[in-house]
Amino acid sequence: MSEKDSTHFGFTQVDPQEKTRRVGEVFSSVASRYDLMNDLMSFGVHRAWKRYAIHIAQIKPGAQILDVAGGTGDMSVLFKKAAGDSGRVITSDINNAMLSEGRDRQLDRGVTTGLEFVQANAEALPFQKNSFDCTCIAFGLRNVTDKDAALRSMYENIKYGGSILILEFSRVVLPVLRELYEKYSFHFIPRLGELIAKDRESYQYLVESIRMHPDQETLKAMLEDAGFSRVNYHNLSGGIVAIHKGYKL
Repeated sequence: MSEKDSTHFGFTQVDPQEKTRRVGEVFSSVASRYDLMNDLMSFGVHRAWKRYAIHIAQIKPGAQILDVAGGTGDMSVLFKKAAGDSGRVITSDINNAMLSEGRDRQLDRGVTTGLEFVQANAEALPFQKNSFDCTCIAFGLRNVTDKDAALRSMYENIKYGGSILILEFSRVVLPVLRELYEKYSFHFIPRLGELIAKDRESYQYLVESIRMHPDQETLKAMLEDAGFSRVNYHNLSGGIVAIHKGYKL
């Protein structure tokens, strides 16, 4: 299989359709324990990363927001609070198990209005063009098979003057932290996945997918190639994650 006709599933080279299938299996397997595992893996810090991303997004009351690969909807809830009663947030995800988990969880919390769940592929979003003030993808882009197609699709859905926000694991910029993070990721996270989610292989993939994801400057260039302007990024926790923001102008 040539590199042109393949993509990465973690460290393994696979056919693009095979990656889509395997990623679907990963998230169907971990859906019920996904949020708990996020808390345990990051020691709860992922919540601070997400709150800071909302701050960077500068959401106004009444905003129309699309949360792509939104999974269980924790980012969507934060967006909804920022957008207020007159705002609208759509959580889209290709994986029905993740959406179902998120929908049930938000209903249990009494969130019944202004938040919608739609099963959709990030590479071909089925929404009206130029309709969202902000489109976000948090910890989901690295799992998308064709990232360039997803960025173009999100661009089409954003209003002129609107923005894209990407929160994703990235390249650690501090050498000492990078060494510690590598050891932690490859030795602790798969073991934790085995103990808590009963699925070591899925969390091994998730660790590998982080290493294969484009670094900060590469992703910035990809956003510009998709049409976005004034693209910049903020490193958090020494580059363990980064927030990219760009505008459709």
